[in-house]
Amino acid sequence: MTCQTINAYKVSASFRDEIKKDIKERNIHPKLIGFLANNDPAAAKYAEWTEKTCAETGVEFELCRVDKQDLEENIDKANTDKSINGIMVYYPVFGGKQDLYLQNCVSHLKDVEGLCYKFVHNVYHNIRYMDETETMKCIIPCTPLACVKILEYIGVYNTIIPSGNRLYGRTIAVVNRSEIVGRPLAAMLANDGAKVYSVDVNGVQLFTRGSGIELKAHKVEDISETAEQVIPQCDVVITGVPTPNYKLPTSLLKEGVVAINFSSFKNFQDDIKSCASIFVPSVGKVTVAMLERNLLRLHDYQNDVTEKK
Repeated sequence: MTCQTINAYKVSASFRDEIKKDIKERNIHPKLIGFLANNDPAAAKYAEWTEKTCAETGVEFELCRVDKQDLEENIDKANTDKSINGIMVYYPVFGGKQDLYLQNCVSHLKDVEGLCYKFVHNVYHNIRYMDETETMKCIIPCTPLACVKILEYIGVYNTIIPSGNRLYGRTIAVVNRSEIVGRPLAAMLANDGAKVYSVDVNGVQLFTRGSGIELKAHKVEDISETAEQVIPQCDVVITGVPTPNYKLPTSLLKEGVVAINFSSFKNFQDDIKSCASIFVPSVGKVTVAMLERNLLRLHDYQNDVTEKK
């Protein structure tokens, strides 16, 4: 079988070009500040990608290395600094509920990562606008949004079907149920019509919009099936397990599967191309492009520039 390997840099190219053109034509200077308060190599790599991409597109990026005990104070200052249009924090910092608290310390008008309560609530309830007149689109978490854009790029989304239902008929597994990426990604895919198996160490949950996608937003069911039973059913398998020790057995995958990995580690076995029709080994470059896209949107909202319905 011929497997096509899709490079995230190639997927991100059109978004980066659009952002660069928009900044230049409008002569604007959006500023993003990133707070790094950990020693995680993956976070450092993400910061490196962010800085490089921002330099290419014309976004002003400031990386602040801070002690985690001082992080909240720095976030508060950035919230009120009118020169700063977007704030991001490289997680994990403390882990658990304390990180959740920090996510909600960021003003929703500067939350480029889409992790505050308002945006997370809207993702789960399939609310796509911040206002009743539908001129302000919600900010979507960057990595889940990157995965969606990759699925659109490779044609998993069916453009014949109306927007909002374009994954109807697709069965997808997301092997990660973190609150940062895995769970919101499963919700977004289900809200677009897919049958989604959310897999983690605690078991499998099923995310759907019900029979015939009759529900406005997805529902979640605990099911008794194991990962070994559901993954062979899936047209698309997306992995994000944050450890070098995890490898999803190729033997479990459906022939012709679309395989996407958003972990900083290789979650698929080396023979993945013998089974997959499309393989996306990483999504980082698209994630950064979505971050910048969110930043431009927030810059406009802060300056009372909204979209025409």
